[in-house]
Amino acid sequence: MADGAGRWGRRAVLGRAALLASGAALGATATSQTAWIADRRLPLADGPASAAIGSRHQQVGTGAVEVTWGVRTSDRLVALTFDDGPLPQWTPMVLDTLDRHAVPATFFLVGARAREHPALLRGRLGRHEVGNHSWAHHDLARLDAHAAYDDLRRSHDAIAEAAGVAPRLVRPPWGHLGGAVLHAAARLNYRLVLWTLQMVEGEFPGDPAGHARRIVADVRPGTILLGHDVGAERRLVALRGLPDMITGLRARGYTFVTVSQLLGHTTAV
Repeated sequence: MADGAGRWGRRAVLGRAALLASGAALGATATSQTAWIADRRLPLADGPASAAIGSRHQQVGTGAVEVTWGVRTSDRLVALTFDDGPLPQWTPMVLDTLDRHAVPATFFLVGARAREHPALLRGRLGRHEVGNHSWAHHDLARLDAHAAYDDLRRSHDAIAEAAGVAPRLVRPPWGHLGGAVLHAAARLNYRLVLWTLQMVEGEFPGDPAGHARRIVADVRPGTILLGHDVGAERRLVALRGLPDMITGLRARGYTFVTVSQLLGHTTAV
């Protein structure tokens, strides 16, 4: 009896294991199908992950968008860029420094701020260029394709009116990319520009010269350098050190150019 009970117990266990395995396989299949349906329909229905809208012809300008972090070159060229402006407290300080040193830069402007402070730009952008940095510095990577386009289009028009020239470059806030951002950039015939090197103000509290030395040492040929002409008080350490940064890079043989000049010089990396 004991042996029979043992054999029966083993058979029951094996049978139940087989049923569980079969159920697990069916469950995995169902889960896989559910995930496929979700992946196929939810994010791709013009949402943030999608770089396509529906099944009709895509209205995407020239049909392509390039993303650039920097360029490959042996020439000592560097593109200085500033994000988030314009605002009265900081933007004139940056423009004054650039004017004194005859340095061009690229300003990625927030459309709402450009519309509110157009006088900060008029007559001061002769050697500079402007790019689009969204309407209100919200995360475009969270928007669907229609909303991302509407945001950038609204900002585009405000920047063109305030600066007197339409932007041809875009830099999404925080560098956040998504399919909807790419789609909107393509529709507007933008070149999408990120950066190679970012200023590190938080590492040098109260030490503009130290911050400038760090940036000068880290720049390589073809660098796109990110700074800000808006922000927290700690960021002023970079702007106060901007003259040392400029003279330090020139001492290393660097020439300052706009982003478009840099992009026209060679191929992107």
